[in-house]
Amino acid sequence: MAKKKKQSQETEGSGIRTPIVCVLGHVDHGKTSLLDYIRGSSVTAGEAGAITQHIGATLVPFDAIAKTGGAFQKLQVNIPGLLFIDTPGHQAFTTLRARGGALADMAILVVDINEGFQPQTIEALEILRTYKTPFVVAATKIDRIHGWRVNKNAPFKKTFETQGDRVKQIFETKTYELIGKLSEKGFNCERYDRVSDFARNIAIVPVSGITGEGVPDLLMMLIGLAQRYMTEELAVSVNGPGLGTVLEVKEERGLGMTLDVILYDGTLGIGDEIAVATGDGVINPKVRSLLKPRPMSEILVEDRFERVKSVTAAAGIKVSAPHLEGVIAGSPLRVIPAAEDREGINEEVRREVEEIHVALSEEGITIKADTIGALEALAKELEDHHIPIMKAEVGPVSRHDLIEVGTVKESLNAVLLAFNTAILPDALDILKDPANKVTAFTGNVIYRLIEDYTEWVEEQKRKIEAARFEHIILPAKVVILEGCVFRQSNPAVVGVRVLGGKLRSGVYLMRRDGKRVGQLKNIQVRGENVPDADAGAEVAVSIEGATVGRQISEKDELYAEIPEHHVKVLEKEMLGSLKPGMREVLDEYTLMRRKENPFWGK
Repeated sequence: MAKKKKQSQETEGSGIRTPIVCVLGHVDHGKTSLLDYIRGSSVTAGEAGAITQHIGATLVPFDAIAKTGGAFQKLQVNIPGLLFIDTPGHQAFTTLRARGGALADMAILVVDINEGFQPQTIEALEILRTYKTPFVVAATKIDRIHGWRVNKNAPFKKTFETQGDRVKQIFETKTYELIGKLSEKGFNCERYDRVSDFARNIAIVPVSGITGEGVPDLLMMLIGLAQRYMTEELAVSVNGPGLGTVLEVKEERGLGMTLDVILYDGTLGIGDEIAVATGDGVINPKVRSLLKPRPMSEILVEDRFERVKSVTAAAGIKVSAPHLEGVIAGSPLRVIPAAEDREGINEEVRREVEEIHVALSEEGITIKADTIGALEALAKELEDHHIPIMKAEVGPVSRHDLIEVGTVKESLNAVLLAFNTAILPDALDILKDPANKVTAFTGNVIYRLIEDYTEWVEEQKRKIEAARFEHIILPAKVVILEGCVFRQSNPAVVGVRVLGGKLRSGVYLMRRDGKRVGQLKNIQVRGENVPDADAGAEVAVSIEGATVGRQISEKDELYAEIPEHHVKVLEKEMLGSLKPGMREVLDEYTLMRRKENPFWGK
C-alpha cells in the first residue's frame, strides 16, 4: 500500500497533496527535539549554538503516523502524510519564520509548558495571525513537571491517567495559564481532548520530545485537521508546473552543485526547464536528476537519497542541474512549461528576489548572509537594535565588498557583518593588512554576531570619548589650604584640595572675578608628579606666573579656565558623560562667565 501511494505521488499524483507544517516557537522550547523524536534522528547537537540555522524539511508518511496510535485512529484518511519545515528558533529569525508561515499550510506553535509564553512565542503568534495559518499548540516538556511518571511513546490520555493527583493539579494549572495567555491574544484554546469544534477552538496537545508522550496525538491531530478543514487548499493540479523555494545550495559528490528545494505546488520532473535566481540574474537550467530523502529524514542532513523521475507537491527534494553555482538560497524555483512563458516567469522570479525586505539608510553598516531569509532576518534584528544598514547582499564576502566598506568615512560604519557566509581568500588578505580600516564580524548565530558588534561599538565609543576628554579642558575647582604655602613665586608652590571636577596639569587657573592668576605646571602627590587629581584629593601644585599674597592667597577658591568653544562641546555633546560633581563645577563656572555676557559659550 505504501509503494502504491508513493508511486501515485511521484508520477500520476493525487488530488490531495501532503500538507506543509511549519514549526514555530521560542528558542529552547523543544521544536527541533520534537522533530528529532518524530523522525528518530538528532540534528540539534550539530547546529550552531544548538539553534536551527536553516529551514529543513522532513516527510512523515501517514503509515508511520498511523502506527503511533493517538487521536482520530478511526478516521478515513486520504492525506499522504505531513511535510514538516523546522524553522529557526531565535527571535532574530522572525522574517524567515514569516516566510515559513507563508509557505506552510498549517503550523505547530511549540510552548514549554513549564516556562509559558516568551517574546518569541508572541512573535510566532503574530506571524500565524498575519498569514491566517491554522495551528495547534504543542505544550512541550511535560516530562519536566516535577513528579511526572514517564510512559514512553504513550498517547497523552493514557499517560495522564497514570499521574498522581498533585502532578495532575500542577499540569492543569500550567495548561490553564497557557489558555489564559492565548485568550489575551484573542485565541480561543482548549486541551485537544476537550475541544468539540476544531473550527472555532485551537487545540493544545501536551507532549514531550524526549519521551514521545503525546506525540501520537499531535500527529493525528494535524492529520485530522488537514483532513476535515483543508481538503480544498490541499488540492493540486498534478500536471501544473512546479513551484518551490530553494532552501540550500550545496555540492554533492558525483552530482556537483545541487539545490535543496521545498516543492509546494505542481509537479517537477527530470528534463524540466526551471527558473532560479543567481547573484547575476535569473538562469534557466534543465533538471538532470531528482533525489528524494527517505521518509522520516531531514533534507539538510540526509546522506542517502532515492532517485525519482518526478515529484508532486508537497515535498522536500534535491535537484541536480548544470550551472547552479551562483543560485541564491531563498530563491523561488519555477518550472517553465513552455518556451513562450520563459520571459514572464524569469521576470517574476527576478522581482521576487529583488524585493528583499531590508530597510536601507544612506549611512550605516554593510551586511552579507548566505540566504535571502537569513539576510532579512539579520536586517530585522539590526533594525530592532536601531542599527542602520547601508548595504545588504547575499553571498560570500569579496575583496570588492571590503574595498567599498573601506571608503566609509565614519569609523563605526566601516563595518561588515557576515552571517554564515564565507570570506574569500583575497578578502582575507585585506583584513590581515595592518593598514586595513574595515572591521569584519563573522558568525553563524545571529544574536551572537550582533552581540559581538554592539560590544565592539561600545568599546569604540568609550575610546573616542576618552580621546575627546583628553583634548577638552574639564571643569575643576580647588581651594588653597591654610599653612600649605611651600614657595611664594617662580613658580608658586601651594597645597590645594580639589573641591570638584578633575584638575589637570597645564590648565590656567582663575579667580571668581574672572581674572587669570597663572598656569598650573605640575601636580604632586607625596613628591611624585601626577597628570591629574580628582575631587577630594589634596595635592601640591606649582603655578607659573602667580605670587602668593598678590594674585593668590590661602583659602582662595580657584577654577580651571575653560575656553568658550570647550564649554560648547561640554554642554552640547559631553554633558551626559560628566559626573554630577563635575557638572556642578561647570554650572558655577558658566554662571560666572555669563554674568556679563548671557550667551557666552552657548
